[in-house]
Amino acid sequence: MPIQLPDPIERYVQIANSDTPESAPECFARDATVYDEGQTYEGVAAIQNWMSATKKKYGHSVTPLDLEEQGGQSVLKARLTGNFPGSPVTVNFIFALAAGKVRSLEIRS
Repeated sequence: MPIQLPDPIERYVQIANSDTPESAPECFARDATVYDEGQTYEGVAAIQNWMSATKKKYGHSVTPLDLEEQGGQSVLKARLTGNFPGSPVTVNFIFALAAGKVRSLEIRS
């Protein structure tokens, strides 16, 4: 049975899997932040650049496995498959949502 994801998270997964970082404003707020691999990316332009660079580097795809709410955040457990050591891995995508957009995203392995 497919996991029912909130619209901005569903759209993030679609964008991540289709390599269309220019679509980031469809799911990220203008002043959103992303924390990944020890780096913080602030604002939708920086997030688009991050999405493009990571896709080029890893050629990854995201497969949702589970979603739960924790302390006002949506935690998506997903399989990340790509061109990196240990692939595939299970990671947590920790989303804070507001006004139908992603306000923050933290990716933890």
